[in-house]
Amino acid sequence: MEVIKTNIEGVLIIEPIVFGDTRGYFFESFSQREFDEKVAPILGHTINFVQDNESMSTYGVMRGLHFQRPPFTQSKLVRCVKGAVLDVAVDIRKGSPTYGQHVSCLLCGRDEEGKKIAEQFEQESITDNRSPLIVESPLTAHRSPLTAQVGLQFFVPRGFAHGFAVLSETAVFQYKCDNFYAPQADGGISILDESLGINWKIPTDKALLSEKDTKHALLKDFDSPFSIDVDLYANR
Repeated sequence: MEVIKTNIEGVLIIEPIVFGDTRGYFFESFSQREFDEKVAPILGHTINFVQDNESMSTYGVMRGLHFQRPPFTQSKLVRCVKGAVLDVAVDIRKGSPTYGQHVSCLLCGRDEEGKKIAEQFEQESITDNRSPLIVESPLTAHRSPLTAQVGLQFFVPRGFAHGFAVLSETAVFQYKCDNFYAPQADGGISILDESLGINWKIPTDKALLSEKDTKHALLKDFDSPFSIDVDLYANR
């Protein structure tokens, strides 16, 4: 697999190596050994995933921006296996030089609709002279040596809020977590907070949110439970 660093330290894009022929294709969607070899040196520690989740959503659904409070905070490795989503990680670590900033990544499945949306974004990126992998970031544009968009994975570290918007008719979204789900530790910031500067690629009147996600605080009113001075992986 290839690992791509982004504009925010610790947020990574991963492209698996795919073997294809006339019969179809094969790839390792995850290997703990390879993750330890290629990702752990970048992060400075290992990640041990303990739970896999899957969701199905329709066009316009926006989920986020979610996190779990310590000591239940999670890292996530996410991917879209059908359709396409715009996936976002927002730094919410107090004292971080990138606090409140985000990385957006287009995640597309290998189905026809996923491929079509990937092609659309690649054409837009050529016109706009930007990377098709990272759709938007408030920092300097990151140019990747990789051009493929279909089948990418996105690593979101602890201390970040995470969310996504569905760009296809339907999307099947899968993600690995390095801590178990703890509903008592649920937290979030508003996915519609304009101060974050996220272009979700969805018209406002088409957005579909859960009642819970409409009640999260704006970043300016949010008291983060995370600090850049605290090692969130110390007790993993």
